[in-house]
Amino acid sequence: MSTIDKFNEHVMMTYGRLPIVLDKGHDRVATDESGKSYIDFGSGIGTNSLGYTNDKWADAVCEQVRSIQHTSNYFYTKVQADFADKLCSATGYEKVFFGNSGAEANECAIKIARKYSFDKYGKGRHTIVTLVNSFHGRTVTTLSATGQDVFHNYFFPFTEGFVHTPANDTEALEKLLDEDKSICAVMFEFIQGEGGVNVLEQPFVDKIFELCAERDILTVADEIQTGLGRTGALLTSERYGVKPDITTLAKGIAGGIPMGACLAAEKCGDVLTKGTHGSTFGGNPIACAGANVVLDTLLSEGFMDSVNEKGFYLVNKLLEIPEVEGVDGMGLMLGVRLKSKKAADILLKCAENGLLVLTAKDKIRLLPPLNITKEDIDKGTEIFKGALED
Repeated sequence: MSTIDKFNEHVMMTYGRLPIVLDKGHDRVATDESGKSYIDFGSGIGTNSLGYTNDKWADAVCEQVRSIQHTSNYFYTKVQADFADKLCSATGYEKVFFGNSGAEANECAIKIARKYSFDKYGKGRHTIVTLVNSFHGRTVTTLSATGQDVFHNYFFPFTEGFVHTPANDTEALEKLLDEDKSICAVMFEFIQGEGGVNVLEQPFVDKIFELCAERDILTVADEIQTGLGRTGALLTSERYGVKPDITTLAKGIAGGIPMGACLAAEKCGDVLTKGTHGSTFGGNPIACAGANVVLDTLLSEGFMDSVNEKGFYLVNKLLEIPEVEGVDGMGLMLGVRLKSKKAADILLKCAENGLLVLTAKDKIRLLPPLNITKEDIDKGTEIFKGALED
């Protein structure tokens, strides 16, 4: 029985998978069972932030595996303490909660926002505003937070307490905050990844922070996909000149090992107390070992500059292709608008020719490893161009 047949016989069919069995990978190249190689412009949906099996990362992870692989959170570990200290110092946040995914990080943020308001104002101030086209996870609660109707089906009843407002519409946001006195937080992505690589405008972001500050409403930035170097800054909030009360992280944080993190500023850093939240595998030593290497790399001199440089380089290469109408995004988080081709068809053609890409609505989405080389960009864009010309 083939790997794919065996897989399909036993694994729930919750994903539309390509008929590719990835077997190995190193740097920016993955290899399948047959030995065919692929340049990866998707990096596991932005998760393999340093590519496949980066040497320093792999050494740190293997060393940790042979030291201690897990202990319950009734105990302390040095590797988790070191990473927490490094992450909070680098981002300017007071406290962090570790989980295993973006959905977990967002669940934590939701609980902090609601408990902050409950502790200060009492019951009834619990509604969280999110944006139309947002995506915040696949748990019942984070699906409720997600501002896309397509996700609001089957799993009734959904968690109450979420309302959605259009992105970049300051008047609609202000009206909502004026009329609904039950609101405790506004939650948003600076760039909506799953929603189509839609970039928030600076005036809209400024208005979120102005209105929330006036009303003691918490600001929650979902940086699951945009955070940790993806847009050319450690946090995308830096590019907007703001600091949310809460920031959530996951995907590339540990270089391919499951981890999520919820960062809280001093204002709400002590809201969650003993027994109010938890995660069995949160802060796992192996994940923290990988995360330490990722963060050290991101903070190394010139690394963020290189992300921005390669982002501009990739955009310019893409804009040379006649079928490309335009490119949205920042750094190495890009959405390619096509003139006439369907993104899903191009994804398949790229894979056939040795390039892995993603889609987001009607765009081709690119999230290459942050340490991708210009040589790999050149090779990948040539394959992409050929797929568009077929």
